[in-house]
Amino acid sequence: MTTLTTIFGRQTTICRNDTVSENYFFRPSCPIAQPQPLSIFNSLNSNPTIYINSSAFILGQTKPSHLIKLINYTNDPNLDTRTKYQKLILPPMSRSFEVDGSYSDPRNWRHPVEPTPTATPAVSHLLCNSQAHDVIEMGDILVTTPPPQPPLPFVLKFSNLSYSIKVTHKKRSSSSSDEQTQSKTKTLLSDISGEARNGEILAVLGASGSGKSTLIDALANRIAKGSLKGSVTLNGETLESRLLKMISAYVMQDDLLFPMLTVEETLMFSAEFRLPRTVSRSKKKARVQQLIDQLGLRNAAKTVIGNEGHRGVSGGERRRVSIGIDIIHDPIILFLDEPTSGLDSTSAFMVVNVLQRISQSGSLVVMSIHQPSYRILGLLDRLIFLSRGKTVYSGPPCNLYPYFAEFGYPIPENENPTEFALDLIRELQESKGGTKGLVEFNRQWQSRDKRDDSREDYFQGLSLKEAISASILRGKLVPGGETNNINSTTLLVPTFANPFWVELIALSKRSIKNSCRMPELFGTRLATVMVTGLLLATIFWRLDNSPKGVQERLGFLAFAMSTTYYTTADALPVFLQERYIFMRETAYNAYRRSSYVVSHAITSIPPLILLALAFSAITFWAVGLDGGLLGYLYYFSITLASFWAGNSFVSFLSGIVPHVMIGYTVVVGILAYFLLFSGFYINRDRIPRYWIWFHYLSLVKYPYEGVMQNEFQNPDNCFVKGVQIFDNTPLRMLSEGLKEKLLDSISGTLGVPLTPQTCVTNGPALLKEQDVTDLSKWNCLYITIAWGFLFRFLFYCTLFFNKNKRR
Repeated sequence: MTTLTTIFGRQTTICRNDTVSENYFFRPSCPIAQPQPLSIFNSLNSNPTIYINSSAFILGQTKPSHLIKLINYTNDPNLDTRTKYQKLILPPMSRSFEVDGSYSDPRNWRHPVEPTPTATPAVSHLLCNSQAHDVIEMGDILVTTPPPQPPLPFVLKFSNLSYSIKVTHKKRSSSSSDEQTQSKTKTLLSDISGEARNGEILAVLGASGSGKSTLIDALANRIAKGSLKGSVTLNGETLESRLLKMISAYVMQDDLLFPMLTVEETLMFSAEFRLPRTVSRSKKKARVQQLIDQLGLRNAAKTVIGNEGHRGVSGGERRRVSIGIDIIHDPIILFLDEPTSGLDSTSAFMVVNVLQRISQSGSLVVMSIHQPSYRILGLLDRLIFLSRGKTVYSGPPCNLYPYFAEFGYPIPENENPTEFALDLIRELQESKGGTKGLVEFNRQWQSRDKRDDSREDYFQGLSLKEAISASILRGKLVPGGETNNINSTTLLVPTFANPFWVELIALSKRSIKNSCRMPELFGTRLATVMVTGLLLATIFWRLDNSPKGVQERLGFLAFAMSTTYYTTADALPVFLQERYIFMRETAYNAYRRSSYVVSHAITSIPPLILLALAFSAITFWAVGLDGGLLGYLYYFSITLASFWAGNSFVSFLSGIVPHVMIGYTVVVGILAYFLLFSGFYINRDRIPRYWIWFHYLSLVKYPYEGVMQNEFQNPDNCFVKGVQIFDNTPLRMLSEGLKEKLLDSISGTLGVPLTPQTCVTNGPALLKEQDVTDLSKWNCLYITIAWGFLFRFLFYCTLFFNKNKRR
């Protein structure tokens, strides 16, 4: 009987007491595998391949791209060949062995051979320090593909991360009925340390509220500066916020995508943003097609994303699209907040399988996950278990068995180790002592593990600047040409991949395409405007120039101009939805805020033109407004300007209001105040001085006064003639004869000839009576347009406060 340590020439291997006997190639004494008879081997090679699951452990030596078919052993009915095995590839062994006779008999492995010059140092733990090949599963056949090029050296280290917040709550005093506000400090992270390496997946696990998402946010610089204590370094150098945005990507837990774009279009627009214009469109398309295959989305490439009202891709496909739009530029670091949340086991496995391929391409993947299945666990390289913000385990998955066994809670056979660990952590949290003992045991384990870690020097030797430069040469983070200075780490890649005008075109194309595929949204707005216009046209049909007609015209003009603002409020939900997509995309410099604001304004103009055209065409001639064609053109212009100002106002509110219902309440309330102070209900000279400032802030004031001047500017139009002066008085009940006698009497008294046809009040006089004299109608138009631009600028300013960071 010979120990494996002797055969492989290593100090430590799978288990310290593994042996080889005549009947079995190895007989593990640890719980990770059960003894199975040796049955198959292939030609000897320097890269041993290990296939492992919970019931079997088969050691074979195979060349890359060699087929291995697992067969059922007649003497062991418990071995199921349909089981999906996880494959691990070891680096070349430091020792090989001469074999006398058949490879299938371990007793023929007799004479050790000295290490070859190209052999790499032996690793300290057989399973925990292996490098995986890509695996294609086909039933019971596993196909191995050649390993990728050695990964570039990137090590993300975080030390002593701590983060606390103040929580205030009201507490009723026992001595009185008054409520007292008390503040309490809640620790979300407490002295968290660890590291993540490129080519690996670091998974953060824990129950709800354990601090998983908080730790991901801390590493991704999504916690406000000054609130987080500790350090985060990349290759030993402090990671600046600007540099992190350039080389990393963050995938949120919620899938924020445009619903009516297809998978291929979504990824293509992401390529337009992320890849520089120096990359040709054909190469961008090739990159998108490559990414579709990498994400396993080929069958869904032409399917729209979908939402509640439109059927689209599945939840797992949607999540993979969310990952794809953030890795289109092949970032060095990828952060994910629970990418498997809400997915079934198969979809979750496919998502993590995609992340494994991303990590093997040379990226550093850090993710949080609630409770991985056994298959997913085999894809993870390092784990961090959190309990109420403290680390209770940190290390590779295979160390879970000896870790908890040494702690006094061995993991039973055939049980998912992560489920066991999470259940144990929950039980300890509910116990009297909590997880304090496990936290302390983890510290002792980590201090011992650091002394035994033989990988420490593997990733050293390159500075951060050199490593990023080497990554760019390999195709990652292709620079956009804005800077070629590599003397400064922060200038290795440009802040934005494309110039302003390229972003503007891409954003406009995406917005127009998404809107055109949801015609019901614009159709609803157009129908609302047309119905409102028809109601006003039929109610105020062909108004005359009598004193009553004047009052009715004033009412129509005030209501018409205020309606243009109210009808823009229904776009608030769309703006809020786009705002969250904007926050996700600009968090890591997909495009500029200014590009988004300008594109948002440009794409909103064509629909507004149609709305203004429909409303003005329905109401102008039906009501009988004055001015002819020129009067109509001004009426159309001021209506369009009102729609523009209202749309800009709603855009501004969408930047500061977090919820739709709150937004509707604010919009309706403010527009009501605007109408109240517009000058229709109370003239400007009658408004109290302490409220006069609100009159000039009213958005309704300027279009209302503009259409009034457009309507009453002609001095030839008479609105009060002769006996009509009595129409708004109690004398209106008198007969026409008495009214004429009274008019003659007044004429004689005043010494002014008054006849039933004498014009008493014309248009300019009416404007003076309404105190509409301080601005011309063109100034009113210009000011209304200027309000729209002002609110667009304020909308731009609000975007700087939407950084999605914790305080």
